Amino acid sequence: MRFGHFDDAAREYVITTPLTPYPWINYLGSEEFFSLISHQAGGYSFYRDARMRRLTRYRYNNVPTDVGGRYLYVNDGGDVWTPSYLPVKAELDHFETRHGLGYTRITGERRGVRVESLFFVPRGENAEIQRVTVTNTSDAAKQVTLFSFVEFALWNALDDQTNYQRNLSIGEVEVELDSPHGSAIYHKTEYRERRNHFAVHAVNTRAAGFDTDRQTFTGEYNGLHEPQVPLAGASTNTVASGWYPIGSLSVPVELAPGESRTLTFVLGYLENPDDAKWADDAHQVVNKAPAHELLGRFATTEQVDAAFDALRDSWSELLSAYTVQSTDPKLDRMVNIWNQYQCMVTFNMSRSASYFETGIGRGMGFRDSAQDLLGFVHLVPERARERILDIAATQFPDGSAYHQYQPLTKRGNLDVGSGFNDDPMWLVAAVAAYLKETGDFSILDEKVAFDNDDALADSLFEHLTRSFQYTVTHKGPHGLPLIGRADWNDCLNLNCFSTTPGESFQTTENQAGGVAESVFIGAQFVLYGAEYAAIAERRGLADVAAAAREEVAAMKATVEDAGWDGRWFRRAYDYYGTPIGTDEDTEGKIFIEPQGVAVMAGIGVTSTDPTAPEFAASKAAQALDATGKLLGCEHGLVIVYPAYTTYRLNMGEITTYPPGYKENGGIFCHNNPWVIIGETVLGRGDRAFDYYKRITPAYREDISEVHRLEPYVYAQMIAGKEAPRMGEAKNSFLTGTAAWTFVAASQYLLGVRPDYEGLVVDPQLGPDVPEFTVTRKARGATYVITVKNSGTPGARARLTVDGEAVEGRLVPYAPAGTTVQVTAEI
Repeated sequence: MRFGHFDDAAREYVITTPLTPYPWINYLGSEEFFSLISHQAGGYSFYRDARMRRLTRYRYNNVPTDVGGRYLYVNDGGDVWTPSYLPVKAELDHFETRHGLGYTRITGERRGVRVESLFFVPRGENAEIQRVTVTNTSDAAKQVTLFSFVEFALWNALDDQTNYQRNLSIGEVEVELDSPHGSAIYHKTEYRERRNHFAVHAVNTRAAGFDTDRQTFTGEYNGLHEPQVPLAGASTNTVASGWYPIGSLSVPVELAPGESRTLTFVLGYLENPDDAKWADDAHQVVNKAPAHELLGRFATTEQVDAAFDALRDSWSELLSAYTVQSTDPKLDRMVNIWNQYQCMVTFNMSRSASYFETGIGRGMGFRDSAQDLLGFVHLVPERARERILDIAATQFPDGSAYHQYQPLTKRGNLDVGSGFNDDPMWLVAAVAAYLKETGDFSILDEKVAFDNDDALADSLFEHLTRSFQYTVTHKGPHGLPLIGRADWNDCLNLNCFSTTPGESFQTTENQAGGVAESVFIGAQFVLYGAEYAAIAERRGLADVAAAAREEVAAMKATVEDAGWDGRWFRRAYDYYGTPIGTDEDTEGKIFIEPQGVAVMAGIGVTSTDPTAPEFAASKAAQALDATGKLLGCEHGLVIVYPAYTTYRLNMGEITTYPPGYKENGGIFCHNNPWVIIGETVLGRGDRAFDYYKRITPAYREDISEVHRLEPYVYAQMIAGKEAPRMGEAKNSFLTGTAAWTFVAASQYLLGVRPDYEGLVVDPQLGPDVPEFTVTRKARGATYVITVKNSGTPGARARLTVDGEAVEGRLVPYAPAGTTVQVTAEI
């Protein structure tokens, strides 16, 4: 069942009913100002940090779902409705939401009045623009009044939702009914003291009236679905004093049949220097000069349209870095548009603000941000460079790291703990990806703080060395890396032993004296330890590289020995040295993570020809065969099977989830790409592409009533085969799935990936896509790669570069400005 359709030419998803199974959202902004917006105009806005600079309110766990956003009420002769359907829920004659790249367009029509609202954040601006076009589609004259609505948050989102004894007394606003460019409401709570920032909500015409007090606007016992001011048809010009400050401006509109009128509403964030905060000597009136300048830049429809065109052009340029043209439109739309778009959203948000993350509890994750970089480094390499340096600065001198940092301050914090022993090697992964993409080895010489302390600063390469050495020096009795708090699976808490209800598994004190080890970190170390050695070698440090390769080889042997269970790789050893992820257990026999990453790292790989007699006996083939058989279902590969049915004190949070959900048997989409990549390593592109299609949203669009979440972006989790609601997704948009599926699709299925000296062309897609062309920009040159694909298992590409046959599968980097024609035959 579908609730809309893709418009590939416009790069939009078109939602044709407000009654989707769950709110389907989009993100506005890609620099410092961001908004979340649902297909019903729900959501909120913030500047840089969703916790510390929240402009507008949104209440999670609300009833009904998704009430709170930027709304436009229409009073048409006493008939009050909202073009976004919510919150009034008056029946519409027409409804459509188009989610595009950095913008959303919502259109509603009722009784001969059509209202189209275009929402976007312009490039280089700290503001959300709402361009409203009202059209009279009837054959009679119309007189309607529009009422805008936003509810201001008091900046700190956590305090805003908890500290009512203070917050209900501090709300303050100013109003300019006759501002230089229309009418404006200024939210200035706490500006009188330590804050130097304020918000503005404005319209580019003189409003008939305004309201800034929520209780007056809605009525004390009314909700947003029945606000008394729009119902009465006139604003009351209230000025908030404490309680709940809002921004509402009313604009009457008269339209002849067929006539349209366009208005622009702006929600903006402004700052003033401390010595220029005030417009008066008494320090009572905000200096509104920067707000007036902002509003002046969007005073006309032509200015707004130009800004929107510039936004769309910027996305066109950005997405031109990697495109594919094939016989599979679902593959094309995901690779060309939606997957890369989602990668940029995760770059901006990490895991902080979505409809499943409140923006309060999590900042920018160390591990998360390092992995996200793999999906966006080709799009914005200069910003990837900055992100690497930000991440590295939150590393401790011993090589471990804060697990997250706050985006506003870029300082690490312990809100979600530390001691996750996979964190250090993800920094190596991120830097290696950046170096391969850009060739900018100067980043390795950048001086970067440890623990955000400049006095401890050293080169970025030294940070990588300490990451590498942290794993080398933190091993357990089997020679495998110690797991610490947890590894990639935050819920595999083998040293925690928590018995206190409500206690955080991520921050409670670990029990001392344990020897819990991670097979996953061992495989990760083999994979990225090899990259560390390659980087050291390219710095002329041959001895360092040789020593690193010895450590990697030793770990590889250890994983093959102590990490092998007989048919697959074990997951870990617990506090007492008992294996986890073993056939000897009645539950949790096999985990997905070590299977995929081990094969990616070449562990157990003795043949990459599935037709060879020795292939099936290799540990890599056995592990992935068991993965498909035991973890597979129609919706993807579950993370562990069988799921745990009771709480296991020695395993922590993973066993707290009901079977089939999240880390306990859910389809954790993030790690499915590791198996996809592993299958391409083994030459089984048909299996890889099959697994890809199971979790990829465009292929799941026809079962949207089951999947429930957006059919254009990946979800973190899909309920697994032991769950009562198998196939139902949760936690969309902000997931490492975005980066890893783009890596899997672009670099391994389609097979075009950057290396230190050139592009590797090694497609492994199976027979379903017999021909395709990839256009890849890299280091200033353009590569047009045409693939003729037989889909034969194990077959590898034979390359022709600019008409000349070449040995191997590496296309050397060409000079900037040139175009290279490559043909690959499989």
